[in-house]
Amino acid sequence: MSSLCGAQCEGCQFGLNSNCKGCSETNGCPFGKQCFVAKYILTGGKEKLNEFKTQLIEEINSLGISGMPQITELNPLNGVFVNLEYNLPNGEKIKFLDDSEIYLGSQVESEFNDGELIKCFGIVANMDFILVSEYGPNGSNPELIVYKKR
Repeated sequence: MSSLCGAQCEGCQFGLNSNCKGCSETNGCPFGKQCFVAKYILTGGKEKLNEFKTQLIEEINSLGISGMPQITELNPLNGVFVNLEYNLPNGEKIKFLDDSEIYLGSQVESEFNDGELIKCFGIVANMDFILVSEYGPNGSNPELIVYKKR
């Protein structure tokens, strides 16, 4: 099992448990549907993907989220690892992502951490949206900060 984008597939327990065949072996469809990261690479090369990532990073940094450091890199992430469950005001819980999709994302520590309470920002994006959340250790108590259509 191997990737087109450089993701470390060998250590992905989700992929092993869901019979993932890898990007290279499935022409960019590791979970039965086209991965947008692989599609970029297959149609335009890694240069096109890097152009897209640069544009996306500029969009994320221009959001001006208080306490969030500048994002410098986005990595391919499987939805199962970043699909957090958010509490809505009515008490309902909801997930916004698809466990079997690949997204570009990053995690950075908040600039306002005081040593006792550690908060992180999680950034997840694709061609259609940018999602930014803030949460505690291991994704606990996530709060949706931005969900923006692109």
